[in-house]
Amino acid sequence: MVALLLAVCVIWTGLRLMPKPSLLSGVPFSPVVTDRQGELLRFGLATDDVYRQFVPLEKIAPVMVGGTLLYEDRYFYRHAGANPVALARAFRNEFSGSGRRLGASTITMQVARMRYHLNTRTWGGKLRQIAAAARLECLYSKSEILEAYFNLAPYGRNIEGVGAASRIYFGKNASELSLGEALTLSVIPQNPRRRAPGSADGRALNESRCVLFNEWIEQHPQDAGKRAFFEMAMQVSTLAQRTYLAPHFCEDCLRSLASNGPESREPLATTLDLGIQEILERQIARFSGERKSQGIDNACAVLIDYRTMEVLASVGSADFFNKEINGQVNGAQMRRSPGSALKPFVYALALDQGIIQPHTLLKDAPTSFNGYNPENFDRDFMGPVQACDALVQSRNIPAVYLASKLKAHSLYGLLQEAGVEGLREEKQYGLTIALGGVEVSPENLAALYAMLANRGLFNPLRKLESEAKIAPQRMLSPEAAFLVLDMLKQNNLPGYTGKRTAGTDAVNMRPVAWKTGTSYSFRDAWTAGVFDHYVLVVWVGSFDGHPNPALVGRSAAAPLFFSIIGNLRARESGDSTVASWELNAGLNLAEVDLCAVTGELAGAHCTHRRKGWFIPGVSPLTTCAVHREILIDAKTGYQVASPDAASEVRREIWEVWPSDLQALFRFAGLPRRTPPPFAPGKEGAVVTKENGPEILSPRSGMEYHLRLEGGEAKVPMQAHAEAAVRNVYWFVDKTYVGSTTPGETLFWPAKPGRYQVSAVDDVGHSTTRALVVATVE
Repeated sequence: MVALLLAVCVIWTGLRLMPKPSLLSGVPFSPVVTDRQGELLRFGLATDDVYRQFVPLEKIAPVMVGGTLLYEDRYFYRHAGANPVALARAFRNEFSGSGRRLGASTITMQVARMRYHLNTRTWGGKLRQIAAAARLECLYSKSEILEAYFNLAPYGRNIEGVGAASRIYFGKNASELSLGEALTLSVIPQNPRRRAPGSADGRALNESRCVLFNEWIEQHPQDAGKRAFFEMAMQVSTLAQRTYLAPHFCEDCLRSLASNGPESREPLATTLDLGIQEILERQIARFSGERKSQGIDNACAVLIDYRTMEVLASVGSADFFNKEINGQVNGAQMRRSPGSALKPFVYALALDQGIIQPHTLLKDAPTSFNGYNPENFDRDFMGPVQACDALVQSRNIPAVYLASKLKAHSLYGLLQEAGVEGLREEKQYGLTIALGGVEVSPENLAALYAMLANRGLFNPLRKLESEAKIAPQRMLSPEAAFLVLDMLKQNNLPGYTGKRTAGTDAVNMRPVAWKTGTSYSFRDAWTAGVFDHYVLVVWVGSFDGHPNPALVGRSAAAPLFFSIIGNLRARESGDSTVASWELNAGLNLAEVDLCAVTGELAGAHCTHRRKGWFIPGVSPLTTCAVHREILIDAKTGYQVASPDAASEVRREIWEVWPSDLQALFRFAGLPRRTPPPFAPGKEGAVVTKENGPEILSPRSGMEYHLRLEGGEAKVPMQAHAEAAVRNVYWFVDKTYVGSTTPGETLFWPAKPGRYQVSAVDDVGHSTTRALVVATVE
């Protein structure tokens, strides 16, 4: 007898230790997506069209385990698969006909039936179930069997497993179930059709859980005070209420889940914040309703925390279920023309390459760039404008000019480094790339603006908490990134025409660094920006790309952008922390006094000054030479070259602009006063810079193809010069060909050949340029 028992123990131990598949091997589980707090976003169907979420036994609430064992199999830990007493009782009732039919299936037997799909309504099927249960007890531990039960048990309709039931009915994890919720779920598997929450026979569920509660308090008298709870109807959610939140974002994340293989059991924990997501969805729905009369019925938005690069909210369309707007298209990932929303990166690269500092004067005037003739949005020109104002006011010509001056590291290269997909060859874009000639998605733009907030370090967006952080990539210097955001936060709020408020929210005065964009033909309206520790990108338009004059970034997208910011800040009221992107500690920056008019270092005669940043060793910075002290003959009113040139001299401060800028001011309708002339015959020249004239024509790098007509062909020669320069003298291969005033054009009769053209001002400074002339028939 002892030997027999020993043999049984050895066999049993061997079976336990031998390799065996998991009890749940091959069981498909539902794709489950949660937000960062574990809130359910999406509960998809498993491949067998069942809602089933895997939950390990240790993550199931103890009251759920206890209630189920009490109701289903209180002797679970004592039997070897089947309960002989219960089987005998059921057998007696079946054949005596003396009572109702009793169930005798233990939890192990139920697992065997569910796992092996046994028909247990016949005696043969019941015997196979008992044998299978015995085999399970030999192969698996009680914990493994119990875990399998809680992942396979039916809880009504096509819901299986306590993980799915707790999520769908109560909106929580199985580990968070209360006593009432646990006992409610415990009684469902015995009769899931009648006892499922929301079924027609609601009394069946209430009566069964009250019976179980009475049994429970016999073992747990301390819970007797909760009886009133069980006498009330249980409040549960429906499936539709809990399975389709943040649809575009979830679809994207589920594609990531599929890439991990169909056997993935764990819920997909995302970075999304459901509370913030709902704020964005409400604001977009409200905005679309209000603007429908303007033909605006769709929008999308992406919000990220730039510190972690986590996507906190992503709304792909105004209404996922609206077929008229193609609502199931994910606009957050659709590539569209961003208009001027990429200009900040042109300016950042120009800052890094020493082409400008924030207050460098740029020319906003009709300009041709090798045949490309950009215009401003308002079809007007401002003349000379400081870089910060040109960016904030979204002037096109200065942006294209800066793009033309960028060296190897261009905007195209920056977009490549940022992983923007679908880029064609750089030459196909040319300089139009600065004005939105390339297509990017809202997600692309959010990552780029986050790079500015992160001091020039680029990291891809993170949507899953399991995604590993990677080492950031340096794209811009910390100084250039800071300066661009410092420029952008000077942007007034939309519709505000008073004194500039430095991009601050009128409610709490915290800054917002933001930029709008409008695509060609009014197909897309954008606003992107940085505030607090967030980056927000808003797109407004139509997925089919039809034009709409109402689709202007500042009037269409910006109001929605600031509406979202206002609601987010109201949600986080009381947080007055200064964001990292606003701080300049540790940066290689210097603050100096600048001339408020020219943007250069303030000279002795500059009366209007302002503070400004520059990057030492990088930024181009010279002392203002526009404000000068002019000597005036008090008697004649003429300018004189020295104090000794008149008996009584009056000293006055005048603006003396170079001829090209003076012409731009006149073109923009803002002519500047010029100093009095010298007396006839006593002309002088006061030039403080040693630069020669700037040759505008012939153009650098161009070969002139001239058609001979009437035996004569001419090349235009034009140059700008210092304000005090009166004449520019032209030479071709050291042969004098004529003179002009600054800005005047001289036409030189040309013949085919290669030449050196020189422009010399009346102070002796010169500039030389190569000229190639060819003729065509």
